[in-house]
Amino acid sequence: MIAIIDYDAGNLKSVEKALTYLGEDSVITGDARTILEADKVILPGVGAFGDAMENLQKRELDKVIKEVCMKNTPFLGICLGLQLLFESSEESPQAEGLGILKGQILRIPDKEGLKIPHIGWNSLTLQHQGRLFEGLEEHPYVYFVHSYYLKAEEEQIVKAVTDYSTCIHASVEKGNIFACQFHPEKSSSTGLKILKNFAQLKGGDC
Repeated sequence: MIAIIDYDAGNLKSVEKALTYLGEDSVITGDARTILEADKVILPGVGAFGDAMENLQKRELDKVIKEVCMKNTPFLGICLGLQLLFESSEESPQAEGLGILKGQILRIPDKEGLKIPHIGWNSLTLQHQGRLFEGLEEHPYVYFVHSYYLKAEEEQIVKAVTDYSTCIHASVEKGNIFACQFHPEKSSSTGLKILKNFAQLKGGDC
């Protein structure tokens, strides 16, 4: 069973729908016990960094997420869910992130001819043998919707980058923790393959 964490940050149903299409059992839940007992956990999300952290803390889900990550349960952050795993964001300077991974979330720099938020398809440059990308072509296209981007402190955990005004760390993996700035659930067959790769992981593989 894959638990999809519900903390009023949207985008849950599309993730559930993609997993159902793949034949994977999933549940949208904010219940700590259900999340902790799940085989895998996904933290999706759209919206503001500070509001999302406040919602997680109100429900004490920040503690649950940290416990999941310590248990070697495969964990996937998507979009805002990626950003929350890190230490801070320029979007909400007053809010501390979960701090599970090291790095900052920065605003995408203005550049002539480019719109912010970044909405649309971009190709990824894959590196460091990311397990989410096994079986994919070298420069797969995926779908982004964001105004802020990750600059990870540890270069080795960055498994995919894309270029949009700057070099964006688009996906990271460290142990049992996986995260994508893009939306695999909205990225057609490529995104479904990424979700399938995640669903097939076992705790011991991480």
